[in-house]
This record gives sequence, C-alpha cells and structure tokens, in this order.
Amino acid sequence: MNEKPLTPTAPLMDAVRAIEVSRRRMAVVVAGDGLLLGTLTDGDVRRHLLAGGGLEACVSDAMNPSPIFAEEGFADGYMKDLMRRGNVIALPLVDKNHKFLRLIHLMDLEQGEMQSRSTPGFTFAVIMAGGEGTRLRPLTNSIPKPMVEVGGLPLLARQLQRLADVRISRVYLSVNYLSHIIEEYFGDGQDFGLEICYLREQEKLGTAGALSLLPEQPDGPIVVMNGDILTTFDFDSFYAFHSAHGAKITVAAIDHKVHIPYGVIRTAGPFVTEIVEKPSERFLCNAGIYAVSPEVLNRLPGVQHNNMTDVIDTCLRSELPVAVFPVHEYWSDIGTPSDLEKARAYFSKTEMLG
Repeated sequence: MNEKPLTPTAPLMDAVRAIEVSRRRMAVVVAGDGLLLGTLTDGDVRRHLLAGGGLEACVSDAMNPSPIFAEEGFADGYMKDLMRRGNVIALPLVDKNHKFLRLIHLMDLEQGEMQSRSTPGFTFAVIMAGGEGTRLRPLTNSIPKPMVEVGGLPLLARQLQRLADVRISRVYLSVNYLSHIIEEYFGDGQDFGLEICYLREQEKLGTAGALSLLPEQPDGPIVVMNGDILTTFDFDSFYAFHSAHGAKITVAAIDHKVHIPYGVIRTAGPFVTEIVEKPSERFLCNAGIYAVSPEVLNRLPGVQHNNMTDVIDTCLRSELPVAVFPVHEYWSDIGTPSDLEKARAYFSKTEMLG
C-alpha cells in the first residue's frame, strides 16, 4: 500500500496517525503540485514535542525540510547505502522533476529479509501490579485494579499483549493486593506467549521498591511501568531513544495542557506590563513508563518503600543522565471511573474499526 502524502498545513495529528498505521513509519509532505517538501518520522514528532510544540500544530512545524530521498531509476544498492548513511529505514522516491512517487523501505529492497527479530530490545519488563485502586471502588473491592476490564480484557492482559507484540518475552509482575486473582489468571504466562514471574510484596513498596526483589541482574535496559496504564506506546522507539541518548533512566512523558480561565496579569514591581487573556501552559508529565539501565538497579536502597521519582532524584543528584521521551500515542492511566469509561469507549471504537 502506498501511503497518501500530507500537505504542509495538515494538522500534526494527521501525520501521527499516518506514521502509526504505516509499516514504513514515515509520512511524506508535498506541495499542491506534488513536489516533495519534507518527511516526518516518529522522532521528528517527539523532538517537536520536546521543544514545546503541540499536536495541534501544522505538519510543516515539525517536518524535516531536507530529507534524504532517491530519484526514480537509482539502483537498489545505492538506495540502501543512502539509507544506511542517513540512519533511516525509509525514504521518498521522486521523479526527475522532484515530484513524490512513493516511499521505499529498506525491507522492500531486501525482499522482506530484514532481521527485525534479531534487533536489540529490552531485556525484560517489570509491571507494578500491586495497587488497590481505591478511587475505582466499589469496582476494586473484589478485584485488583490491574484486573479491571477494558473491552472484555483485563488492563493487565492488554499491557502484556502489548509487550509480547514487541518481543518482550519475560515479564515480572509485582503483586500485593488480591494477588491470588492475578496469579490464578495469568499463571506462568505460557498461555499468553510469555514467561511471567512474580515479585510478591509483603508490604506496599511503592512504584520502585519491588525492583529490589528482582532475582537477576539484567544485561541491558528493562521496562518498568505502572499496572494501571493503557497505551499504544511504541516500545521499540522507546528503547532506541534510551540507547541513543546514553541515558540511565528515560521517563516517558505525556503532553498536558492547562487552561487558565482568567486574564493573567504580568507585572514588574507594582506596575502591570500586560494582561494575557485566558492563556494556556503546556507541561510534560510523567506517564508512568520508564526505561531503566542495569547501573540504576545497583543503586537501589534494598527492599523498602521506594518510588520511581525517588530513584530519578538519586540519579540526578549523582549526575547520571535522565532523559525524557514524549508520548504522542494513546495513553491513559485508569485512575477514576471517568478514565475507565473513556478508555472503554476508545478501545470499543478502535477494535470495532479493526
């Protein structure tokens, strides 16, 4: 399937959707006459968000205006070399007048022999699934929060399915509240195509304390995530970002905008400099998903109550690099009945559409 190109004035959210559904992981931007103007990748979108931009911006605000491209008639070997030298896996093909023809992916050139399953990834994942979900009561009086159903599947099952899809085959579940329900449902994970092990908290250990219960030291980065999160998050991009920046912890972050319903007064001493009517501010907020390198686990204080924010503070004080990875995909923490209903509506709609 040839992906439909975008115009530079199209909403950035259109590009995000195009990238997510494209096996080539790239959107192409063209002028009205079809001339190539730029490309947009997942990384371009996240860099735009890190710079303070929003998804309501135009495609032209985030695109790469000087993309690597190939002309029709170029030899396959030359195009493969272009991709490798430019560190990309897809590029636009244009005619002699620079009009866009189609996207070429590396696997198109290698006849489907790209060894995706041999690419590196997270060693394993740890999901903090011991929460009580007090704000979801009475629903969570008889089941743990991660077992609340969304679209006929428990939250936790959807998380595990997502991890299995990106070839993370071993998962540790940290359990406490009504843990027997989780263990009876998932067992050793064999029925889910996973190896599931359990970290049994004798007391509540926070969002990081259970990491001290791990029986092994990983040989590479691991994923740590809260058990109440639903997301279509790209874990492969997350791993690549974490590794490329040499971070010891990478924090996934959602873009959150706060609207102030009043005119805000700016001052200099006792005098007004301007009045800004109903402004909004944008913040990157913790999404509860972390990439954690092995060195961080060696700095944990032992089996005690500990939160990921405490671990991050320790890294910052020790001047260990902590990176932030903007999330533009669907994300929700199921904290309230309203959050739950919105998530159910989202998955009902998307799964109905196929």
